[in-house]
Amino acid sequence: MDVFSLTRALVDIESITGNEGRAGDYLHSLLSGLARQHGGSVERMEVEPGRFNVLACFGEPVVTLSTHLDTVPPFFPSREDETYIWGRGACDVKGIIASMVCAAEQLLAGGVRNFGLLFVVGEEKNSAGAYHAAKHPRGSKFIINGEPTENRLALGSKGALRYELKARGRMAHSAYPELGESAIEKLLDALQRIRQLALPVDPVLGPSTVNIGQISGGRAPNVIADAAEATLMFRLVGDPAPLRAAIADATAGLAEASEILCIPALHLGALDGLETTVVAYTTDIPAFDGAWGKPFLVGPGTIHVAHTSEERVPKAQLLEAVTIYKTMVTRLLTA
Repeated sequence: MDVFSLTRALVDIESITGNEGRAGDYLHSLLSGLARQHGGSVERMEVEPGRFNVLACFGEPVVTLSTHLDTVPPFFPSREDETYIWGRGACDVKGIIASMVCAAEQLLAGGVRNFGLLFVVGEEKNSAGAYHAAKHPRGSKFIINGEPTENRLALGSKGALRYELKARGRMAHSAYPELGESAIEKLLDALQRIRQLALPVDPVLGPSTVNIGQISGGRAPNVIADAAEATLMFRLVGDPAPLRAAIADATAGLAEASEILCIPALHLGALDGLETTVVAYTTDIPAFDGAWGKPFLVGPGTIHVAHTSEERVPKAQLLEAVTIYKTMVTRLLTA
């Protein structure tokens, strides 16, 4: 298989979260061909009606190459030039899928067995596919998760802590503000307190950060706002308990703070001879919860262009990734 052609074919299949079916069908058919040629099995692991993971096993999987099928919106098709393949999902995550499949084909042609390929749904939203797979392990001792790391093995990844803040007030005519209570002003005060928090720093993962992603509230310019809300995302580098306590203190008397999501920060393994990095984004790895083995994180492309209108993956990194995945599988099979 040609990794460039396969990347473009995958990019051109729209698979925004919740609509991964066609991409899953395509990979199921492709991997079934490999299974018939080299001996193996391919299955659809139903996650929910109409949505499924794709698992291919060649022998008893000791090592599993895994990434997700879904992309963020909006969809736009592939194109290429001498250096890059462009399009939604080029680096997150269709190029990674293509590199893993091509690596698998070459491993099989060389007589290597006892590895698997696992492609899951829903990573961009709630890791539904990875949580489902964690409940149905196949004995794998190592899982190589694919995300854009510029082909450097990630020594760790930051976690995520998402909060929703809701402030309540009392409506009044804006000409007489003393008759009301502004929920927006209360929310702004709470957010300012949060912005002034001293966030933790980890020697490997670096500093924790916070992003105020959404703010809404009020009814009209001439009405004192009776309700306002905001959503925040902290990038965790350690134990979330102290941060939770600080958020509770910062919002006390001003807004109700509700935790929506918590994904822990991770310290990951390294292999001699591979360049390393640290990433600030979250992955499916916490959702697997060790059920598919010790995790590693590596893949072609940079996260800096993922989720953007300029999404692309370097062709040279796709070729390099095929070699990296082959090397890692071979080494881990004898670990």
